[in-house]
Amino acid sequence: MIKYSKILFIIFLCSSSSLAYEIALARVFSISLWYHFAFMIISIAMLGIGASGTVMSLYPKLRNLSNTGIYCLMLGLGISLGYLITNQIPFDPVKLSWSKIQILYIGVYYIALSIPFFFTGMVVAAAFSSLSERAGLIYGADLLGAGTGAISILYIMTVYGPDKSVFFISLIAFSAAFFAGGKRLKALSLILILFTASMMFFNPYFMNLKMSPYKGLQIALRYPGAEHLKTYFSPFSRVDTFKSPAVRYAPGLSLKYLEELPEQVGFSIDGSEMNAITAYSNRASLTFLRYLPSALPYEVFRRNDVLILDPKGGLQSITAKYYGSSNIYKIENNPLLVKVVRKDFDEFSGRIYSGNTWSGLGRSWLKYSDRDFDVIDIPMTGTVPSGSFGISEDYRFTVEAFKEYLSHLKMEGVLSINMFILPPLRTELRILNTAVRAIRDMGVKNRDIEKHFAAIRSLESICILMKKSPFTADDIEAIKKFSKDRRFDLIYYPGIKEDETNIYIRTPLNEYFTMFKNILNPETHEQFINSYIFDIKPVSDENPFFHYYLKLKNIRAIYKTMGGKWQYFIEEGYILPVVFIQVLLLGIVLMILPAVKTPKTRNKVKNKVKNKVEKKENLNLTSGINLLPYFAFLGLGFMFVEVSLVHKMILPLENPSYALATVLTSILISSGAGSLASYKFRKLSSPALTIFISILTISYSILLPSITDIISPCPLPIKAISVFFIFLPLGFLMGIPFPTGLKLLGEKNKPLIPWAWTINGCMSVLAPILTIMLALVTGFKIVLWLGALAYLMAFVFLKQFIKNQLYNAQR
Repeated sequence: MIKYSKILFIIFLCSSSSLAYEIALARVFSISLWYHFAFMIISIAMLGIGASGTVMSLYPKLRNLSNTGIYCLMLGLGISLGYLITNQIPFDPVKLSWSKIQILYIGVYYIALSIPFFFTGMVVAAAFSSLSERAGLIYGADLLGAGTGAISILYIMTVYGPDKSVFFISLIAFSAAFFAGGKRLKALSLILILFTASMMFFNPYFMNLKMSPYKGLQIALRYPGAEHLKTYFSPFSRVDTFKSPAVRYAPGLSLKYLEELPEQVGFSIDGSEMNAITAYSNRASLTFLRYLPSALPYEVFRRNDVLILDPKGGLQSITAKYYGSSNIYKIENNPLLVKVVRKDFDEFSGRIYSGNTWSGLGRSWLKYSDRDFDVIDIPMTGTVPSGSFGISEDYRFTVEAFKEYLSHLKMEGVLSINMFILPPLRTELRILNTAVRAIRDMGVKNRDIEKHFAAIRSLESICILMKKSPFTADDIEAIKKFSKDRRFDLIYYPGIKEDETNIYIRTPLNEYFTMFKNILNPETHEQFINSYIFDIKPVSDENPFFHYYLKLKNIRAIYKTMGGKWQYFIEEGYILPVVFIQVLLLGIVLMILPAVKTPKTRNKVKNKVKNKVEKKENLNLTSGINLLPYFAFLGLGFMFVEVSLVHKMILPLENPSYALATVLTSILISSGAGSLASYKFRKLSSPALTIFISILTISYSILLPSITDIISPCPLPIKAISVFFIFLPLGFLMGIPFPTGLKLLGEKNKPLIPWAWTINGCMSVLAPILTIMLALVTGFKIVLWLGALAYLMAFVFLKQFIKNQLYNAQR
């Protein structure tokens, strides 16, 4: 029998390795497949954790703590082998349309990758079942381990990259097995530790992460003469640099330009977001810049003070420099990219990131800047057109963001947004619509809004201009001349006539002119938006899902519009409802299975001693079942709150990964501390605590905007530390209700503990998906309130359980 002091340390190690593995897998999926398949990790984790409680409910022998060492060993093996197996499987979502075996591969993915989570669940559930009276200590060790894993994996991935990090994580699990086992298990664990470490040192080819052959980087490298240069890692992204004939980066280049482009070096972010660094050798080699639609604001308007948001490879920075801008400011949200360009391509690129450069979110920088600009330039173009993940937040293009941009323009300043044309029209229409809402909110009357917009297009890209003041007659003439000289088509300017449009690059319906006209006309604005096949309504900071265009009521029409190809829905990130249904069905099965084991089945045990124990369990089989919904609502409430807070912190911390790491670490570590404190200070385990958590959650939802405004001007380290401490009180309290319930359940009916673990685990993994689906419609503030409601419901069930206990005791 393992001492409970040792089991706490073992649980800490297992939970740490499990959560680190989950985060590493999300990065692996982002690189090897696509971002939206990282959502599979949620259902994979649930399959493992939920199944552990279900299996333990059905097979009571597995609750014995003497099995812990074996579980730890299997956890370590599962982490390494799961990665190696799935890395060799040729699963690719692109092939789903013609290769039915891909469905089988998905099943293998689920089974192979869920094994580590299963054995982590077995370790924790066995401890809860055997030591329910010390549930506070066990849950505290579990959460503290998870919090440590969440923060430590960031450093591990910086050093080793996500693929090798998987093997480093397995070393932690093998260490847990070493501490938990006897002599034989210790020896086996030590052998596996040495073997894994040697694998990391020698780095055999089969350990290297395989990337889908359909990702942009792999396609570019298949061109004749292509050469991969170097790979760079950070905890949040992977940057690859390469040379390839596929790299010809001049978005929307006029057909009138017939000369060669200067040398360009391509780069990809996570293998898919493609861009290029252009050589800045001499002015003559950069003549092609004058033939890009994105040159319009520099050709026509004042350009002394320029701000470029997310310049990536720096083409717009070079454009501003080419046109003689005096002050060029750059804000790039990927710090790794800035580091790569500065380190290896500084002279090649013309030192685009050498001065006046910051990393972060442009609008956050603007909020606390007193500078105004002649041009604010937002390029949305890579080397190849690509969509964005529909259910990812994008705070760059909310109504509040556009207000920030427009407020930092000089009186005659212009905001320029350039993007590839990706039919059917969605992105450009939402950009326009969101800008219209912003400029209206800033006091421009409906009848005058159209005077502040202009747009042109080439064969493959579009340039939309927004001006703080109305476009003048001279502005309009200059735009018309610029377009005519380069054979670009006019889309819109104040007073445009239809016969001035759709001249050089003709479309059958001239839909750009028609749609822009309908959005900018106050009489047709609302009707057009409501009747359009896609959702192009403006988005706000409360639900910043700019790239989510799906109207569920039009799903059949959208399916037909996209040529009857359901792959479109996956590519746009609309996989979330599918994952939700999948997780829901899986969760229902796992939660119902423990109820299948009836008293009759149990009484077939032949061993007399075991038979007595089983009969005792049968007598109390229904006792405590009315407390199980309490664990369901705790799972929902905890994750509603945690996930919403993560998303609410993306804007002040300026990066989704920073927000995830900071909030997860704060909530998990403080919850672990709260759980440990509840074991020592029993008064903390009052049922009324869940009411206080509800009130505090609602208070946070109301106060957070003001709090984030206070910390936003601070440097990133100060902001991260502030966020960490801001959520400590709430996290501390959220760690108490679960061990409180387990202790009560253990006193009444210990065999139900694995079932409670299953229910809580299933609801905890279902809740993050539900959080995003609800936030798409209602916003994260409402989801926080639903989290508060879930804690209130937990209070109701806990109070009823205690009331029943008192009533039974008095009988």
